[in-house]
Amino acid sequence: MRKITAYEIALSALACALATIILVLGVYSDVLLFTGYLFAAIALMLPLAKKSWWGYALAYIATCILSFVFAAARFWDIIPFAMFFGLHPLINELQLKTRINRWLACGIKAIWFDATLWVIWKFVVLTTGVTYFDRYIIPIILIAGTALFVLYDYASYKCRYLVNRLVHRITKK
Repeated sequence: MRKITAYEIALSALACALATIILVLGVYSDVLLFTGYLFAAIALMLPLAKKSWWGYALAYIATCILSFVFAAARFWDIIPFAMFFGLHPLINELQLKTRINRWLACGIKAIWFDATLWVIWKFVVLTTGVTYFDRYIIPIILIAGTALFVLYDYASYKCRYLVNRLVHRITKK
């Protein structure tokens, strides 16, 4: 097992701080909630650029805990990040490392995303009593959710490439 360098620890701490700040700002701003998920996930890609798996795991756990602490009044808005958006960069990295077929992996991740959307919907129904879409929610999630996920997954890979270039460029100087 290789030793984690001080640079990787600093990169993980920076990722945690950025992801927490962005996620909490997104939670408190209803308009920027999804943007907060996206940019917090991008911030968590920093340790993965140096293949620091433990750094990523600790940054993800710390981000979830700190976000729950700072946004305890709106903890339900952090659940999608904890269930999907925060873990998605790690799964993409593992997919590339193990060389799993990208279409198979995309299908499995789409099912995971759709399951996250369904859990969120059930939580909305439970807390608000809104049931007027309940009859059609499964087809809506399967069609719209899967289409949205495919776009998100593609954009996530492009962001991963940019983050990797940025981190490697910083380390060369």
